[in-house]
Amino acid sequence: MAETKKMLRALAGEKLDTPPIWMMRQAGRYLPEYKATRAQAGDFLSLCYNSDLAAEVTLQPIRRYGFDAAIMFADILLVPQALGADLWFVTGEGPRLSTITTQAGFDALKPADAIHDKLAPIYETLRILSRELPDETTLIGFAGAPWTVATYMIAGRGTPDQGPAHALRQENPVLFEALLDRITEATIDYLSNQIKAGAEVVKLFDSWAGSLKGDDFNKYALEPCRRITSALKARHPDTPIIGFPRGAGEKYIGFAKATGVDCVALDNGLNADWAAEHVQVDGCVQGNLDPAHMVTGGQPLIDATRAVVRSFSNGPHIFNLGHGITPDANPENVQLMIDTVRAG
Repeated sequence: MAETKKMLRALAGEKLDTPPIWMMRQAGRYLPEYKATRAQAGDFLSLCYNSDLAAEVTLQPIRRYGFDAAIMFADILLVPQALGADLWFVTGEGPRLSTITTQAGFDALKPADAIHDKLAPIYETLRILSRELPDETTLIGFAGAPWTVATYMIAGRGTPDQGPAHALRQENPVLFEALLDRITEATIDYLSNQIKAGAEVVKLFDSWAGSLKGDDFNKYALEPCRRITSALKARHPDTPIIGFPRGAGEKYIGFAKATGVDCVALDNGLNADWAAEHVQVDGCVQGNLDPAHMVTGGQPLIDATRAVVRSFSNGPHIFNLGHGITPDANPENVQLMIDTVRAG
């Protein structure tokens, strides 16, 4: 069956007449059925750790749209929580964490291999999905990349410029690199256990990679991704890996070869024709429709969707947005996008 899944065929380097489709954050706040299940769970973290309900919201967009892949419902900040950081969500504002800015704070964290009891419900979600997803639907697991996770752990929240993390990197590089190393080791184990639980593909989200410049990008975005990919390939050689260094700009060039990932996800800040010429030459790419089209819809959505498909039509391509779908998106526009891609 694996050989017939469109997503896995594209990840193996096959150019398909119609690209497989899924969306980042496809199980989420733009869907009324998600909102109902979220209310049933009580709060966001309770939903993440309730395997039955997390599987349910993962399945909802598959039932509604028939995407070619399902990405498990979870959050990138579950890893720092499993390492011992306090995590909570503020309504309307997003996540908050206890900060790691001192050696004492770092020393209080758990070892990388001590995270799995806390994360056991996530693995159970994947086992449920492996049983319940349609045969043609690929199951994706994921984690946050070490740099992006570290920015939240250091600042205690999302920040516009990742300033606190950059400051710690400059003022105490030993502590900063120790934290990055701990996250990297935990991420390797976390993704490996996701694969054992049924994930057929895993994706590494480096949402704040774009704030790293020059050699810092190579050291703190590219190298951890290479290290994670290498370790996972040693354990699970047949499992494809998608890397997403969002905002990397020209650093996208050569990223797949340097890290070993099977596919590079492209943000919507990139010109698709440029990306086809400079990034897709190395293999499969994913992306990169502007999520704003999911809000505005209409002919501009149709035209932009066709343009993305056309730009990447000469090589392996997975159709996706250039970032996650937003809560104000219209579910009807998602269907319009899918129909446009599949109409050819």
